[in-house]
Amino acid sequence: MGKTKPFDIPKRTIWEAYKRVRKNGGAPGIDGQNLEGFEAKLSDNLYKLWNRMSSGSYIPEAVRRVDIPKSSGGTRPLGIPTVVDRIAQMAARLTIEPALDAVFHEDSYGHRARKSAHQALARARKRCWRYDWVVDLDIKGFFDTIDHELMMKAVRHHAPPKWVELYIDRWLKAPVRTTEGALEERGRGTPQGGVISPLLANLYLHYAFDMWMVREHSEVPFERSADDIVLHCRTQEQAEELREEITRRLAGCKLTAHPEKTKVVYCRDGKRREDYERTEFDFLGYTFRPRMARSHDGSYFLNFTPGVSRKAKQAMKAEMRSWKAYRKVSGELEDLSQIFNAKLRGWEIYYGKFRRSEMYEIYRMFQRILVKWARSKYKRVKRSWKKAAELLRKMALARPYLFEHWTRGCYAIGRVRRAV
Repeated sequence: MGKTKPFDIPKRTIWEAYKRVRKNGGAPGIDGQNLEGFEAKLSDNLYKLWNRMSSGSYIPEAVRRVDIPKSSGGTRPLGIPTVVDRIAQMAARLTIEPALDAVFHEDSYGHRARKSAHQALARARKRCWRYDWVVDLDIKGFFDTIDHELMMKAVRHHAPPKWVELYIDRWLKAPVRTTEGALEERGRGTPQGGVISPLLANLYLHYAFDMWMVREHSEVPFERSADDIVLHCRTQEQAEELREEITRRLAGCKLTAHPEKTKVVYCRDGKRREDYERTEFDFLGYTFRPRMARSHDGSYFLNFTPGVSRKAKQAMKAEMRSWKAYRKVSGELEDLSQIFNAKLRGWEIYYGKFRRSEMYEIYRMFQRILVKWARSKYKRVKRSWKKAAELLRKMALARPYLFEHWTRGCYAIGRVRRAV
């Protein structure tokens, strides 16, 4: 008889974890192995991983660090585990996530099944109509500052299988290989990019923030998506006091409320007309601010609603410029559709959910890109921007299914011709 393994990990769990990781894709870790390379000896590699995890001999590799540009400037460090480590983390996540998700707060929306950013935004919008003041909470470097001791205390509180506890501890302590090739030991934080990091982040804030709010301020509703948090207050005084209290609470949990980005906001509208310096905030890629709205009887009024944020618009415009679609003159319009329309549809699905008219600026810019492409493609409109625009308008009417904005009747380029 073979020697009994110290940990009973079903092989089926490893297989399911692999399928999830394969579906999500991702870049190679420090070993340079991608999914295709791992799958060249799939059965052997999965068995080796199961054997190491079951015997307790599994040691994760260092995490490869990649610096991702932020729309606000600077970079955000992203940690990329190896394919093997992503599968191992997914196995642990599949094992403990159902039990943890069952106890998480109903207004925790990030990285959870049957929860979405749109649900959080809809709830925030409704509460902004009912509550006059908001605390827009920003946690400085959240993923990089999570305290390992407090993290493991939260994990142990839920009594997971011993192998899950052991390997979470090892993943937290795994070093980072920098872009220069140096190895950095990590005494705190969990890398963004790790498969299990979102679940651990939710667990950490469940106790550091959610449950503390339930105990100390049950009258204050909030929406939280990972570390993006909005709280609703009745008065300015309540909001100011709550901001200071939360700052102290987070400090006690080894976290820092960003002193400049954490702010109190007044939800100004047609009925709430107090004079206050901040009347807008960003949440999940949307800006909440006073906007003109139309009522059912056709009259207009000032409402406090979300629409795609300036930062999100800037990021979309920058990405469209990077496509250089106007250079792809060897292809036809259908080819451009196949390359770019999925991205346009994704933007529409996410950012067009609330205040869709805010997306017209993006659509006009892409239409100008198409006009520029037409001028390079067709000799008969080469010298005339107006003729090229009219040609694209006729194409849009004939085949509106080619581009997402065409299906919505958006094929104008606006009055101003900007460089794209």
